[in-house]
Amino acid sequence: MIKSMTGFGRSKYENEEREYTVEIKSVNNRYSDISIKMPRNLSSLEEKIKKQITTAISRGKIDVFITFINNSEKGKDIKINTELAKMYIKELKQLAKEGEIIDNINVTEVIRLPEVLNISLENDDEELILSELTVCTKNAIDSFIAMRETEGLKIKEDLQNRINIISKKIDKINSISTGLVEEYVVKLEKRINDILKTSVVDETRLAQEIVIYSDKCSIEEEITRLRSHILQFTNLLETSGPIGKKLDFLVQEMNRETNTIGSKANSLEITNLVVDLKTEIENIREQIQNIE
Repeated sequence: MIKSMTGFGRSKYENEEREYTVEIKSVNNRYSDISIKMPRNLSSLEEKIKKQITTAISRGKIDVFITFINNSEKGKDIKINTELAKMYIKELKQLAKEGEIIDNINVTEVIRLPEVLNISLENDDEELILSELTVCTKNAIDSFIAMRETEGLKIKEDLQNRINIISKKIDKINSISTGLVEEYVVKLEKRINDILKTSVVDETRLAQEIVIYSDKCSIEEEITRLRSHILQFTNLLETSGPIGKKLDFLVQEMNRETNTIGSKANSLEITNLVVDLKTEIENIREQIQNIE
């Protein structure tokens, strides 16, 4: 199933006075770029959570926001950096002395200073916290993917409509091109008659000119390749897994063949149809930038 690269998922999990919230959102990106913002006391779990997300989401600029409220006795290892606290106190006393202000330093104020009080996970409880956070993350991923799939269905429908339009225009170009040689023969004979004022035409020379013209303006190979690309494109829309890069490659090839048809076309009608084709191909190219 096609998945959009834009999406949002959120999950909340509570257990024994421990509360987790995980939010995942993403936008288009050529590669996988995951950024996780989480409490410092959970930082030791970041790589494991990132691996969990990478396994489920293969492409996009993905931002993950994790909050953790712990009112239980589990998962708390409180440490006070006493040496740093003493340095703060020393500097504060010196500041009070120089500023001739009251030296009234409260311990509760000191522990609020940066990196004095550190709360980290106890080793014995790390696995418990990880298992609970993993559950919350999985639920957020499921919600996120569900939204991506919903958006993907809309994109798929739009792409199918556009590729059908392209297919019909190619059929029309093909039908026009089949009559170009016959039309050229009539025009060439008329020009010869008008110039030479005679109805006698060198059939050998005429045949040579027709062969040269046919070879020069033939677009049969380009149309065959275009139809092959369209078939591959349509088949990819029905497959699962990331297909965005494959579709992008096919669109580049379709555009290349269309340009060649435009350069060979000796018909205003075909030229106009080529412009229409390039417009639809560009619309498809922009749309598939949203596909995983």
